[in-house]
Amino acid sequence: MKSFVTILIIIAGVWSSLHGQSIQVKVISSENAIEITGAGIRDLSGVLKCETDENGMCNLQEEGTYNISKEGYDSKTVKLEENGLTVVELFEKPQNLNEVLIKTNHFQSELKKIPASIELISTDVIQSNNGVNIAPVLNSAPGVYMHNGTLSTNRITIRGIGSRTPFGTSKIRSYYQDIPLTNGSGETTIEDIELGGVTRMEVLKGPSSSLFGSGLGGVIQIIPDKGLFNTNALQTTYTFGSFGLQKFLLRANLANKTNSANIIYSNTHNEGYRENNELKRQTLSFASNHYLNASDNLVIIANLIDLKAYIPSSLDQEDYINDPETAAFTWGRSKGFEDYTRFLLGLSWQHDFASGAKQISSVFGSLLNAYEARPFNILDQNTNGIGIRSRFVNSSMVFEKKLQWTAGLELFSDMNSFKTFDNLYQDFPPGTGSVKGDQLSDLQEKRNYINLFAEAKFHFSEKTLLDFGFNFNQTFYRLDDKFNIPAKDLSGNYDFKPIVSPKIGITHQLYENGMIFGLISHGFSPPTLEETLLPDGLINTDIRPETGWSYELGSRGSFIKNIFKYELSLYYMDIDNLLVARRTGDDQYVGVNAGKTAHKGIEISLNYMILDQPSIKISHNNGFGFNNYKFEDFKDLENDYSGNDLTGVPDKIFNSQLFIQSKTGLYGNITYQYVGAIPITDDNSVYSDKYQLVNTKIAYKKLIGEHFQMDVYLGFNNIFNEKYASMLQINASSFGNNAPRYYYPGEPSNFYSGINLEYTF
Repeated sequence: MKSFVTILIIIAGVWSSLHGQSIQVKVISSENAIEITGAGIRDLSGVLKCETDENGMCNLQEEGTYNISKEGYDSKTVKLEENGLTVVELFEKPQNLNEVLIKTNHFQSELKKIPASIELISTDVIQSNNGVNIAPVLNSAPGVYMHNGTLSTNRITIRGIGSRTPFGTSKIRSYYQDIPLTNGSGETTIEDIELGGVTRMEVLKGPSSSLFGSGLGGVIQIIPDKGLFNTNALQTTYTFGSFGLQKFLLRANLANKTNSANIIYSNTHNEGYRENNELKRQTLSFASNHYLNASDNLVIIANLIDLKAYIPSSLDQEDYINDPETAAFTWGRSKGFEDYTRFLLGLSWQHDFASGAKQISSVFGSLLNAYEARPFNILDQNTNGIGIRSRFVNSSMVFEKKLQWTAGLELFSDMNSFKTFDNLYQDFPPGTGSVKGDQLSDLQEKRNYINLFAEAKFHFSEKTLLDFGFNFNQTFYRLDDKFNIPAKDLSGNYDFKPIVSPKIGITHQLYENGMIFGLISHGFSPPTLEETLLPDGLINTDIRPETGWSYELGSRGSFIKNIFKYELSLYYMDIDNLLVARRTGDDQYVGVNAGKTAHKGIEISLNYMILDQPSIKISHNNGFGFNNYKFEDFKDLENDYSGNDLTGVPDKIFNSQLFIQSKTGLYGNITYQYVGAIPITDDNSVYSDKYQLVNTKIAYKKLIGEHFQMDVYLGFNNIFNEKYASMLQINASSFGNNAPRYYYPGEPSNFYSGINLEYTF
């Protein structure tokens, strides 16, 4: 009996002990939801009660009010009254970004310890324009240039990679949380993402195959807004402006202490600056974050877009100068347009083991139903994609030194079916537009993508870190020709040779807030579906993936109490088998390997706080990009372009942004962009003119009572009415007696205005 009582006492003591430690706190970054290690939790007297571990966790003994702080983040005071798990978010300090944690890296690592060029595009930059056009946002990053023909016609280049793609964006990868926005064919469409639901973008420049597989140019990681914990709010925004711009947005933030969700509906209509330029776009996005317990986290992402956009296409030089509002004759006559519905769905699960190891797995799927009426044919396309991305992250001790490592895989399967039809618009009276005629083709492609990766970070010393990794990739596809023309039957299995891409990097801390880094990495980009098809409908079996090595030396840091922040990168990329588009007809191209190109450049970011007072804050961000991109060996038919400048990218870009925020509620920004001349033809006989753009936005935010907030704003773009080409059609040929159509005219001076209303429950 005595033994039994003793056992009961022991059990009661254990239960009491466990019960007393049942208040669990997980601290994460509000911008990217990464767990924050080393956050101090103190009582109001300043006594440290605990510090978060590698999983951002901390157990408290008593209920009460606590202050939570971490270098690089704003502190927060929270009241913990209930047992169980509570998630606390800390907001990043813009003036101390070198300390924040980065999403693009698999490890929980501060920006200052990463041996690569990474550009953080903050919420302030994302919200610095009208919330409709993503091009000014991406163009703020040194080394990045986004051609912007219309709101739905874009081409992104990073360090010159992707500049020769005729339509859309390829040779880079993009992710929305862990969901690839890049399809199995290597094409990326990031303009579909609603900017109002994005907290940050992280641009990893240069080959990153050891982390993400294909994409010589780099990776654009888009961080969705999954809502704030313990906050319930309803928000509505209305924007209007020049050229018939109207946008309505409705947002709901629903949350408790362990679950948050952000739901956004937007409806955008723009008549456009040019003829045949109308755009209608509706989006519905959902992003949620669920901490099932202290060890398991579930993220759900969904995005639906319905778009119809008319296409004015490019103009020749005479129309570009004298009549920029007109559409290209054939596109205007046919009323060319694209009409599609795209749906993305992804689930990401993270499990934190007691040892500090993590398992992160994501499953995702995408659907695309598209119809595009072009003067030369009509395209009817359906694409279904599914995939999984999973990685294991752990750390161990090697030679009494810490070794962080990760290994994982990404599997992706893309089913693409497309039919083309004759466009009979010329057989009907003007104003009729496109008319579907006889069927021309019926192809179905299934492309599979296998990506195995591993990476490690070895803490050689307190100040020196070594990074090394590799990637194995295999891309193969099946093409079925369902048009039943035996002489041109394309059906068959095709593949690209497996590619192994290694990397090695080093970082060394020079002083408390400054470091240098070096990086050698290999990358590749497989041909897209369009690049593998020849004009006669046959498959180009000789086309090969782009491959290349990148060498980079850089430094990043801050000084004078973090008032000044800088990043400097010098890079050299040696690319083999560069994929270019050879024009064979009016708006028709064939992919070819161009031999070798050399990409040399310098990128500089300099950001500083002019004033940092309670009454007013003024910050100034600057980005410089100087480059020299050359064809080292490029023979196209009988023409030798070796030694010429690479087409489609400027030799220099300068961006400057001034942000002002006052205690009165007034805030705003002024942005300046300089873009150098861009070679348009491979023989370098035609260049675009350099140009300068100045934009501004002024706004006033007012809290009315405890729950209601009003925000009104007014913005002006291209204040000085600069004439410029916002997108270029590289190597546009002349057919018949027509001049080449190189230029997409940029918008002249224009304005936008709007109001944002938010009620917090």
